[in-house]
Amino acid sequence: MKTITILLPAYNEAESFPSIKECMKTVIDNNQEYDWEFLFVNDGSTDQTLQRMKELNAQDNRYHYIDLSRNYGKEIAIMAGLDYVKSDAVIIMDADMQHPVSVIPEMLKHWEEGYDDIYAQRQTSNESWLKQKTSKLYYKILQKSTNIPIQKDTGDFRLLDRKCIDALKEMRETDRNNKGMFSWIGFQKKGIFYQQNERRYGKTKWSYYKLLNLALTGITSFTTTPLRFASIFGIIVSLLAFLYLIYIIFKTLIIGDPVQGYPTLMVTILFLGGIQLIALGIIGEYLSHIFNETKKRPGYFIREYK
Repeated sequence: MKTITILLPAYNEAESFPSIKECMKTVIDNNQEYDWEFLFVNDGSTDQTLQRMKELNAQDNRYHYIDLSRNYGKEIAIMAGLDYVKSDAVIIMDADMQHPVSVIPEMLKHWEEGYDDIYAQRQTSNESWLKQKTSKLYYKILQKSTNIPIQKDTGDFRLLDRKCIDALKEMRETDRNNKGMFSWIGFQKKGIFYQQNERRYGKTKWSYYKLLNLALTGITSFTTTPLRFASIFGIIVSLLAFLYLIYIIFKTLIIGDPVQGYPTLMVTILFLGGIQLIALGIIGEYLSHIFNETKKRPGYFIREYK
């Protein structure tokens, strides 16, 4: 019998555990031809999340948990979970149960057909209009700036075969963007669609700042296009400045118009200064990744695994 682990990273999701238990029971009852295991990752929760995990572990030995030493973020929490998965495949889901378990049989069907990565794409979203638009813009930018095929409207909800798990375990960088990494490793992929559930308890942990930080990490981790864009833009600005210089000389010497000193000088300095700051910021993003990775610190520490 094939074994499958459902990986559930959680941060302050204590209220969701009755729903989690109900949904996991549905998975077991509807897919009895597989041996199921459930692995929670407590990402430094400050509520009763860890206690709920321990209670489930005491009630049923199919439930296990990893207690991280602090809050590392969802990307690292998934990394930690994959390190402890021993099954033939893993299904990554959000602990808030917005990912419907009803699509799991379809995932299993495609896995049995030979696909290694069955990813779920949202047909509808309960997020705000601004989040939806910025998400679409992010995926559009990422798809156009990298030669890796990035699946749009796709999160961490997916089934990964053992070979995908082993490949991801070899990628030990700490500035992680799992969505890009899932695409980078390749293997046979299959997309399916799902309707996102309403969140029953609590509120989202993803602020606009965290989403922006994740987007910047994704772009700078999988493409050097921003650096190339800064170089090209610098060349264009220099060319325009040279043409403007010729125009000023022509206007002064041929037409006889006096050069407007202060306004022209201030506009030029502010414009070029802004361009330089943008270029330095782009370089700084890449340098920060190099700085973090060269320290070679472990991605996480755990307090307990059971």
